[in-house]
Amino acid sequence: MSPIKCAQFGLGPIGIASLQLVAERAGMEIVGAIDIDPTKAGRPVAEVAGLKSESGRVFESFAALREAAGRIDVVLHTAGSDVNATLGQIEPMVRAGVSVATTCEPMLFPALTAPEGAAALDAACRAGGARVVGTGVNPGFVMDLLPVVLTAVTRRVDRIFARRVVDASTRRGPLQKKVGSGMEPATFRERFAAGKAGHAGFRESAALVASCLGWPTHDIRETCEPVVAEAAIQTDHFSVKPGQTRGLHQIVEVFDGSRQVIELDLTMALAEPNPHDLVRVEGDPVIEFEARAGVAGDTATVASLVNVVPRLLAATPGLKLMTDLGSGVAAR
Repeated sequence: MSPIKCAQFGLGPIGIASLQLVAERAGMEIVGAIDIDPTKAGRPVAEVAGLKSESGRVFESFAALREAAGRIDVVLHTAGSDVNATLGQIEPMVRAGVSVATTCEPMLFPALTAPEGAAALDAACRAGGARVVGTGVNPGFVMDLLPVVLTAVTRRVDRIFARRVVDASTRRGPLQKKVGSGMEPATFRERFAAGKAGHAGFRESAALVASCLGWPTHDIRETCEPVVAEAAIQTDHFSVKPGQTRGLHQIVEVFDGSRQVIELDLTMALAEPNPHDLVRVEGDPVIEFEARAGVAGDTATVASLVNVVPRLLAATPGLKLMTDLGSGVAAR
């Protein structure tokens, strides 16, 4: 069997880590990468990503990569959280018959905020014989796919509750910035209200769960408040003074009429003392799952992205949800 030919779109920390994991997989081959950074374009992928084997070069566009690489089976897309920008980047790929797994958070359930774009991408996938899925750890697993999986052994589901607490001090610099590290609390609130701060894809996680359980998705309510530092905090990326923002506390709720059926509660903050993930399915029976140290975000995101590839390529063409593809295991 010939190896799966993979290309990487976006060479930030997650993109580099995904290339490094693909390089470990016997059934996958890296054929090149795409990044608009002029300091990376034209260089060997192995040099940029610290790989030992030849893996093609970095190009500034998909068209240039495809011309040089020939056959590409899948693109691993790790280039931002803007759903409309991502749809535009992905469309030429699927029209060329190339499937895409993306970590763009709203792509977990793109019909929620970009229904027309999602429908157009689905049509393009079917025309080109390609597939697309949005994946990751959150969204993509902890607060959406995992709750849905746990309902498989229930007779009745009344409510879903999930809590995720993340010590952002252990995470990459861009995530520490995203949660508002070092920002004045008032500024953080203003930025969240303007859609420029907060955890992206959280509403999509709730919508995916609701959709799978047959609950409505039109009444989704979201709040977000800064978590304020009581003492000085120093990380490799930020210095936070007392009174400044060290992270966020974000909640999404789904209502079916007057009844709250889903509550997702997320805290991501520097120096958070008790990181963990908890999912509770309330019904018959009640099922509660807890990962006491939490699921490691950056590592798990990369694993989810790479592990989904064989299942994605085995699926019928179209825009897919993680719940369409079943669960998978890492290659041995």
